Amino acid sequence: MLILTYGSRGDVEPYVALGLGLKAHGHDVMLATSRRFQGFVEAHGLAFGPLSDALLSILDTDQGKALLEKGGSLLQVIKSSLAMWRQLKPMQQALMRECWEVASTFRPDIIVYHSKAAAAPSIADRLGSACVLATPVPMHVPTRAFRFAILPRLPLGGWVNKASYGLTNGVVKRVFGPLIQDFRRSLDLPAVKNYDPLTRSDGSDIPVLHGFSQVVLPRPEDWPASAHVTGYWFLPDAADWTPPDALAAFLAAGPPPVYVGFGSMSVRQPETLARLSAEALAAAGVRGILASGWGALTAADLPENVLLIQEAPHHWLFPKMAAIVHHGGAGTTAAALQAGKPSLVVPFFGDQPFWGARVHAIGAGPKPIPRAKLTAARLAAAIREMTRSQGMQARAAEIGALISREDGVAVARGLIENAGSGPGRR
Repeated sequence: MLILTYGSRGDVEPYVALGLGLKAHGHDVMLATSRRFQGFVEAHGLAFGPLSDALLSILDTDQGKALLEKGGSLLQVIKSSLAMWRQLKPMQQALMRECWEVASTFRPDIIVYHSKAAAAPSIADRLGSACVLATPVPMHVPTRAFRFAILPRLPLGGWVNKASYGLTNGVVKRVFGPLIQDFRRSLDLPAVKNYDPLTRSDGSDIPVLHGFSQVVLPRPEDWPASAHVTGYWFLPDAADWTPPDALAAFLAAGPPPVYVGFGSMSVRQPETLARLSAEALAAAGVRGILASGWGALTAADLPENVLLIQEAPHHWLFPKMAAIVHHGGAGTTAAALQAGKPSLVVPFFGDQPFWGARVHAIGAGPKPIPRAKLTAARLAAAIREMTRSQGMQARAAEIGALISREDGVAVARGLIENAGSGPGRR
C-alpha cells in the first residue's frame, strides 16, 4: 500500500498515523512525501518514498512568506498564486513524475493520497490499483452545509455554499486538467474527457476519507455514499519521549502556561511576532511557551515567564497547557481539541480561518484573530478569556473527551481495505 502526501508537518503526520494503523494489520506500507520528512517517517518504522522539497521551499522565500502574511485576503492569495504559477508549474509536473517513479517501483495494490498528489488516480489507472482520497480538510465534496474551506465566510445560504465548490473545482480543473492530461500521455494512458478529481477515468467515484471528528464538523446529509468522516488520525502516544531539561523545569516551576506557536507559518519578521506574543502573555498575567517550529520564530530577549522551545509532541505538551494559541492548521487544531484545552486560532491563510470558525462555533475557543489583525492587546484579551472562562474550559474539556473516545485510524483502515477489495480495484 502506498501513501502519497505533500505539504507541511500537518500534511504528513496524519498520514504517518494511517500508515502505522495499516501496517499493524499486516499491510506492507510505504509513505512518499518531501525529503525533509524522511527522518520523521522512518523513525516511525515506515518505508519512505522520496519526493522533492522544491514546492515546499517556495514558502521559505520572501515571496512565499509574503503570500502567507497576505493570506487573509482571498484576492491577494489569488493574485500572488497566479503570479507564482509560472514558477510552480514545472515543479508540479516534476512532483507528478516523482510520484510515478515511487509507485512504479513499489507497485501498490492500493494508493491512499492527499489531494496535492493529484497524479494518484492516473497512477492507479496505470498500475491497476485501487485509490482512496484521504484528506484532513473538507474542500472537495460539494455540500450545502458549509462553503469550500479556503473561501471567506459568506452567510448567504446553502445554495451559495454548494456553488462555491463549483467555482473552486472549476479553477482546479482548468489549472490541473492540462497537467493531468500531459501526465496521462506520458504513462500511455488515454485522455479523460472531463477531468474530475473525485472520479476515476471510468467515471466511478473515488472514495473520500475525511480525517476529522463529527464532534467538530458533522457529516453533511447531502454528501454521496463515497464520502466519509472517520475521526481524526492521531499518532500513538510517544511514551518514550523525554522533554529537554529546560522544558521540564519550566513546567514544574509554576502554573500551567499558555502555548503560542504557529507551526510551519514562516514569516518575514519572526522576532516581531515573538515580541508581540510575549507582550500579550505579560499583559494577560500568565506564563507562556513560544514554539519556534518550522517558521523559525525567535526572540533575543524573553522575560523569565516565557520559554522558547523548538518543538515538542503536541499530544504530550498540549494537555499540560492552560490554553493554546495556534495558526489553525488541521493537525494542530485536532491536537488542541483532543487535549481538552481552550484554543485561539490566529489564521494565516487557506483552511485555517475555517477551522478557527469551527473552534469558536463549538465553544472551544474565542473568535479567531486573523494574523493581519493580530495585536498584543487583542491577543492578551483572548488569552484572558480562555484562562478565566470556566464555561469555555468545561466545553473544551468535554469536546476533548469525546474526540479521545474515537478511533479515526481504525475507521479509515476499514474503509481503505474495503476500497481495495471492491469494484474500484482493477
